[in-house]
Amino acid sequence: MHVFEILVLLHVAFGATGLIAFWVPIIARKGAAAHRKWGRIACYGFIGAGILAILMALLSLYGPEKRLPMITDRVLFNGLFGWMMLYLGLLTLGFADYGLATVKHRANRAALRTPRYQIIFAIVAIAALNCGLYGLSIGEPLMMLVAFIGLVAMGTQLRAIWRKQLPRGAYVGEHFRALLGMGISAYTAFLSVGLIRLIPDQVFNPLIWAGPSIIGVSMIIYFTIQANKKLARTQAAKR
Repeated sequence: MHVFEILVLLHVAFGATGLIAFWVPIIARKGAAAHRKWGRIACYGFIGAGILAILMALLSLYGPEKRLPMITDRVLFNGLFGWMMLYLGLLTLGFADYGLATVKHRANRAALRTPRYQIIFAIVAIAALNCGLYGLSIGEPLMMLVAFIGLVAMGTQLRAIWRKQLPRGAYVGEHFRALLGMGISAYTAFLSVGLIRLIPDQVFNPLIWAGPSIIGVSMIIYFTIQANKKLARTQAAKR
């Protein structure tokens, strides 16, 4: 068994764990034991899958073997399964790290401004720009779209970190959006690994790749609106 095949199996194991566990904290009562337990399991599963996605992307780009010879368009292959996969792996790690950090440092937001976290933001932003520019160079709008989504998400998180003041409890929304973003990037990367083996003729179908982003962003918008309404009602009641 080749190294790449071993990485795929490990990626599937970690990814499946994260994908299954991911929905428990979404459904469970926020802050409850089940929410915390399964949230950590989902994060660690996605972190493992993200690291493996990065390794697979690097092997696809620089490995000694020609990966997936049934794919004839190697330029597009390098884009989607190389640079975009590398970016999605880093984005998954960035979202998971930030999602956990918002809870860990909820009483000390300044801790998120340290190099420990800012370097991760910079790495993800560089990967997003590289993905988007490569997509622009080959005329692949999907790569540009996912890069744009990631940059907007990183910018939103940095804005929350560096703002002088945030409403009390704002970390809950940041935590929720980060972990939903983690799910989006992980689902997209995870789909690509199985997609090329199950239905290789649809591997470059943009609707399939964009599916997790459409669903995830819709959920983020919905829950953000609901959270803002709840916060507004709370503030109005205090007046």
